[in-house]
Amino acid sequence: MIKVIDVERHFKTRDNTVKAVDGVNLMLDEGILASIIGASGSGKSTLLALLGALDKPSAGAIEIDGQDVTKMSGRQLTAYRRDKVGFVFQAYNLIPNLSAIQNVMIPMEFAGLKRGERRARAEKLLEQVGLDKDKQSRKPGRLSGGEQQRVAIARALANKPKLILADEPTGNLDTETGKLIVDLLHNLAKTEKTTILAVTHDSEIAGQTDQTFRLKDGKLV
Repeated sequence: MIKVIDVERHFKTRDNTVKAVDGVNLMLDEGILASIIGASGSGKSTLLALLGALDKPSAGAIEIDGQDVTKMSGRQLTAYRRDKVGFVFQAYNLIPNLSAIQNVMIPMEFAGLKRGERRARAEKLLEQVGLDKDKQSRKPGRLSGGEQQRVAIARALANKPKLILADEPTGNLDTETGKLIVDLLHNLAKTEKTTILAVTHDSEIAGQTDQTFRLKDGKLV
């Protein structure tokens, strides 16, 4: 269970204060795919950064399984980002000189898993996201956009996170591939018992998710 309670994020400029996120409340159950939609500048990416502990709210609380992320120490936040959250980006953000399987193994190395365990889980995850075995040893440059996003999703799942944050995960893909990726995320949310929250500008993509939240000027509408 993920709760966002009266969360605000303010940025001060020379002349005034911008409320990028303004009193947001939302609740996400385990094992669902949810989406946030809204115009550019509505606060979507800021809210995602707050949930991923990449930024700190000006006010409010963010609870993951009863733990308030906003009250964690620096060390606890590092562990939270490593163990509890997975990230999927529009630009994939794969390491170009590593193979697909090596990219998926990296988060597990930071978590202290042995090499054999890392490789076995990476292979299993890549099979789960539908990347053919012969492509698992390829570097990202030899994979299509859809295949690279599948690798990025497998990497996000590596440490069995409670929450996956996906920022425009279909933004660089054609319509058909985008739909396949959303179907994949939907299935993984249920099978892995992971909550997935995706930011998207595409209302058709949002319509395929279990819950949809619309942000406007930092507020849920």
